Amino acid sequence: MRIVLAVLCLSLTSAWCPAATTVDARGFIHRWLVLEPVAVQGRLTESAVQEALTLAAIPDTTALPQDGDVVTVKGAAQTWHAVDTTSYNLNLYHFAAALSRPTSNVLFWVVTTVDSPREMHDVRLAIGSNAASRWWLNGEPVIALNDDRQSVIDDGVSKRITLRKGRNIIRAAIINGGGATDFCARFLDENDKPIQELNESL
Repeated sequence: MRIVLAVLCLSLTSAWCPAATTVDARGFIHRWLVLEPVAVQGRLTESAVQEALTLAAIPDTTALPQDGDVVTVKGAAQTWHAVDTTSYNLNLYHFAAALSRPTSNVLFWVVTTVDSPREMHDVRLAIGSNAASRWWLNGEPVIALNDDRQSVIDDGVSKRITLRKGRNIIRAAIINGGGATDFCARFLDENDKPIQELNESL
């Protein structure tokens, strides 16, 4: 089964999505695994976001989920979905609505992998989110955004980091209070130019 929206393709079978593709000309990542939204208070201060992350924690933050995997969060079964977006951003409001799930006062877990052809030094992970979000690269926290905000390209930028040769895992949590919610992510090189030579896969 698949659901096709204006900017979103959702597959409930991993065979529907190709194994790997490249980021776009502006470096944006289009392929994500998204967990069905988890109910939280929807408050967006730093302390409230940390509380939401604790209450809506997933069982294993090191394992890579697969399309269709089910985990228990806050006592409820939630399913991971493979998602391709045709835009630079991924619209989580449309994702949740397509599954008849709540779109307000929720937390979305997202994860993807990018494969680098070589080790890259002094790069930055650059993201935008509506609203608050937390981001990890290869298990290390790299970006924290708080408060109610629009999703703006490169709104949050990490310190200088190193991309490993081969697989790198990006994990994030996006918390929405109400209304629209979406996010975008890409890597910038040492000159703050988009990195185009990365493969993205699930």
